[in-house]
Amino acid sequence: ESIDLGEIMFSLCYLPTAGRMTLTVIKCRNLKAMDITGASDPYVKVSLMCEGRRLKKRKTTTKKNTLNPIYNEAIIFDIPPENVDQVSLSIAVMDYDRVGHNEVIGVCRTGIDAEGLGRDHWNEMLAYPRKPITHWHPLVEVR
Repeated sequence: ESIDLGEIMFSLCYLPTAGRMTLTVIKCRNLKAMDITGASDPYVKVSLMCEGRRLKKRKTTTKKNTLNPIYNEAIIFDIPPENVDQVSLSIAVMDYDRVGHNEVIGVCRTGIDAEGLGRDHWNEMLAYPRKPITHWHPLVEVR
C-alpha cells in the first residue's frame, strides 16, 4: 500500500557539446500535508549522484503554505558527455520547518540506475539532446 505523497513535474535537457544538463523544476501537485495547518512549505532538493556518492546538490526556493507549489526554477549541472552514463539525479521534495528538522515529503530518481519512468525520462533526454523533455513523476517514500 503506497501512500500518495504527490507528484513533481520537471524537465530534463542535456547539451552534449557544453556538457551541461538543465533540470527545470516546474511544479508539484497534491503534496502530502506535513504541517498541522494541513499545508506544507515545500522546496526541492536535487542531488547529482555517482555510484551512491553525492557529487553536488542544489535546491529551489521555498514556497510557503501550499501543497501545489509552482517553481519554474532551472538547476544546472556540468556533466561531461563521457560521464553522463554514470550519474543519476535524486530529487527530494522537502518540507521546510522553522523549528526542528526539514522533513522529506517524497523522492524520485532519474538516471541510468533509476527504475521505470525515471529511467525512461533520462533515456528520452539522451535521445533528444538540446530539447527539454518534461514529465510528471510520482513521489515515493525514502527507503
